[in-house]
Amino acid sequence: MNLILLGPPNAGKGTQAKKLYADYAIPQISTGDILRKAVREGTELGKQAGPLMAAGAYVPDELVIGIVEERLKEADCTQGFILDGFPRTIPQAEALERMLGKLGKGLHAVVSLEVPHEKLIERGSGRRSCPTCGAVYHVYQSPPKRAGFCDKDGTGLIQREDDKAEVIEKRLQKYDKETSPLKQFYAQRGLLKSIDGVGPPEGIYEELKKAVGKA
Repeated sequence: MNLILLGPPNAGKGTQAKKLYADYAIPQISTGDILRKAVREGTELGKQAGPLMAAGAYVPDELVIGIVEERLKEADCTQGFILDGFPRTIPQAEALERMLGKLGKGLHAVVSLEVPHEKLIERGSGRRSCPTCGAVYHVYQSPPKRAGFCDKDGTGLIQREDDKAEVIEKRLQKYDKETSPLKQFYAQRGLLKSIDGVGPPEGIYEELKKAVGKA
């Protein structure tokens, strides 16, 4: 089963991908993770991407596609894979299509988690982190016992810069501009399944399994 999970930041893609892995034993493939792995392992493509990433520069699509291809050739992808956060643009989707054709693989479904912007901002901006132990809380969903302080060590909690509402809004605008068009791209290929991404994670997962089952 070869899947793509689409959805804006804070839509819950990572949570759902982990549930799919637990049930189907197909790996979640995040481009950020595999880029870092390729750099660590010193693959030829990793050597090219490493300096760009270290400088905070854009990694060209052809490099990203090459590293995704390397990952999909690994043994644990024999029964399938879940692409999380990739592709992000139409050119990347077209390149992925060509690469999968070369590997003799096809997509079974592209599942889009639909969540309103205000809910996404609430999810992200409500996160608080402990700078000492790294514990993460949420002011609405999983608050600490004492407001503003870590349950484990009593350190004052902080809001990370990328969890601020204005930063999240900018990321959502970028997603709407660059990634949302992928829904039409995959709908035209009969692959798109849209599900409601609001509610308890278990309920969302049941809808996800139904969508995947119809693929």
